[in-house]
Amino acid sequence: MSAALTNAPHSNAVGRLPGRHFLQTPGPTNLPDTVLRAMDRNAINHRGPEFGRLGRAVIAGMREVFGTQSGMIALYPASGTGAWEAALVNTLSPGDHVLMSHTGWFAHLWEQMAERLGLVAVMLETDWRRGADPAAIADALSADKEGRIKAVCVVHNETSTSCLSDVAAVRHAIDKVGHGALLMVDAISSLGCGPFEFDGWGVDVAISGSQKGLMVPPGLSFNAVSPKAMAAGKTARLARGYWDWAPLAVANETGFFPYTPAVNLLYALEAAIGLMRAEGFPAIYARHARFAEATRRAAAAWGLELQCLDARAYSPGVTAVRVPEGHSADKLRGLILEHFDMSLGNGLGRIEDRVFRIGHMGDINALQLMGALAGVEMGLALAGIPHRAGGVQAAAAYLAETA
Repeated sequence: MSAALTNAPHSNAVGRLPGRHFLQTPGPTNLPDTVLRAMDRNAINHRGPEFGRLGRAVIAGMREVFGTQSGMIALYPASGTGAWEAALVNTLSPGDHVLMSHTGWFAHLWEQMAERLGLVAVMLETDWRRGADPAAIADALSADKEGRIKAVCVVHNETSTSCLSDVAAVRHAIDKVGHGALLMVDAISSLGCGPFEFDGWGVDVAISGSQKGLMVPPGLSFNAVSPKAMAAGKTARLARGYWDWAPLAVANETGFFPYTPAVNLLYALEAAIGLMRAEGFPAIYARHARFAEATRRAAAAWGLELQCLDARAYSPGVTAVRVPEGHSADKLRGLILEHFDMSLGNGLGRIEDRVFRIGHMGDINALQLMGALAGVEMGLALAGIPHRAGGVQAAAAYLAETA
């Protein structure tokens, strides 16, 4: 693959912008060269022995990433949205109730999907500035005397708000009231960025995608599935074909899939898992936590407010920053892209144009983060947004102290 394809300079009204584009969205994320090189090969026979080895290797690797010994790994050529649907249709029946915490835009989209599938979404509202409330979940389950709620669905890291939910606390809330609902967790933007303990937290179905902390291009999605969730599939009556887990359970043993797999993306995934093992999962999580703290210190020095109000819920992979009333986050992002060739995440849903999101997940180091924060500080000045100088210095001081 040529450098022209992997590091092409951008151009805009100002003219050609030399150098590397700064991709600071919370997914897709920057791709390591090792991952890019892994895809740069011819296709192989997806029914031959070489592919069987690859299939078994990536399934074993994903068990490690999810933190499960016994969970079945379902792998699809799809976005994370497909894995959302797979989680629901393999375990539930028409008219079943699912309890969801409305923590942000992606929780809202999952709710819409559930309703379209013929489920009844019971929403617990929030102000989009904190994670799911385990106490509210416990109260809702306690009130469910007829056992209509069959699943509790939680977005672990709500990318739109940069708020993290405490999955272990949600599991405790379910168990405390003795409810039999499945625990489903969207880990699309948390997996590979912070700890995720499928077995340790008692998760029944986890959902993720390739394009964020896993450092792989978009196009692969995953379910990790507990024995309890697999058993629920035997009586579930929602229609399923492509998303059916049953043939994928066989694939866990053979490495062969019941469809034509995304072969080159699987090579990329194998390479990415190798990089994660080499760095070490505790080191990966510490790096993400450190960069998140540096970003928050920059925002505090600028005098800007974080979207997430609960310090216990700060995201390791993305920080959503609010602009002052009367100013446009989208205008700011546009100026930063035009003048400094950097992409930031936009606000979604009820916080559209109110926040900009700085992604600090995946293949990123301290100097990349400092470049991103410098771009934001210059952009704030260009956009005329009231702020104090010194955010870059505050982040640099913290990163130097913790080097």
